[in-house]
Formats: sequence, structure tokens, C-alpha cells
Amino acid sequence: MAKPPKSLKGSLLLDGGNLAGSFFHRAVVLVCQHDSEGAFGLVLNQLSGTTAGQALPGEVPRGLVDLPLHVGGPVEPGALSFLHADPLLPEGNVIPGIQLSHSLDSLFELAGTESLTRRLRVFAGYAGWGAGQLDSEMRRKAWVTHAATPDLVFSEPASTLWRRIIAKKGWVYRLMAEGPDDLSTN
Repeated sequence: MAKPPKSLKGSLLLDGGNLAGSFFHRAVVLVCQHDSEGAFGLVLNQLSGTTAGQALPGEVPRGLVDLPLHVGGPVEPGALSFLHADPLLPEGNVIPGIQLSHSLDSLFELAGTESLTRRLRVFAGYAGWGAGQLDSEMRRKAWVTHAATPDLVFSEPASTLWRRIIAKKGWVYRLMAEGPDDLSTN
């Protein structure tokens, strides 16, 4: 009997050079859920070009007005998810220190509170995989994994996140990180 694949929950998936031309080219995806039924993740390094304040309905708390809205993935672009961390609330349902939620009420409540230590990212859409799909992609080496940390998720600018992490994975990846986005222009 085959051993079930290891859960990738709490891992970062990085395009390892095999996803050119796809939505996930040079993507960094935080895997928030992964089990035998499939996987759910959020792309950390793709900004929508708008703010949460512009995208959310009605009057929004001041903490969301200028907060960048991330494109979490190609599935259900109208679906809202958010990640948050606060050292005063160290537990997390993704990894220790990172909490995932989908409730607009919770987002508004969180954004309406004053906290110098809170970190927050808002996403429209998500990355989703059916049963066995992500495991198959991993066997094909479409993705490179890296351990997620709150600092990588919340502090690193979206524009440098993929290059910064992939360069740590060895010399081949370092060359890829230093190269142009489109190798045909090289």
C-alpha cells in the first residue's frame, strides 16, 4: 500500500523554473491547507494594483484603506481571504504565528483595532488543487518548497520575494533568480 504524501501545509511553493507562461510563473504560494482531498494556497507575490479599501464594499476601517490587495490565485477571483499575525496572539491555523480567515466581519474587526504588532495581508482569489493534483505537480518538480515564516509572509516586498527565496536553494536557482523574467529576451 502506498504511503500518503506528506502535507505541505505551512510550506511556501516556489516556481522552480517549470511554470513559465502560466499564472504561477515566478510565484510564491503559501500552502494553507493540504490533505487527501486537495490543497488551498495564496500567492504572496502578486499585487492586484488596487487596495483593499477600493475593492471591499461599503465603508472600510482606516487600517484597510491603503492596504494593498493581493491576487491570491486564479480560482474564484471574488473570494476574499486574509492572513494575519500578531505576537500577542501567537497561535495560528496555518503555522504558528499565521492565521487564515475568510470572514469579512473578522477582517473589519481586526483592521479596526489599533495594534503596532499586527500584520495583515488581504487576497482576492486563491490557488486550489484537487485530490492528488498538487502531489502530482510535486513529483513532476513543478515546485520547489521552502519553510514559511511570518517574516517571509508579511515583511518581504512582493516584488523581491521569489528572487530572494529561490536564490537560497542552490546555484542553479541563484542563476535563475538573477536572470530576466523572460529568458527569450536574454
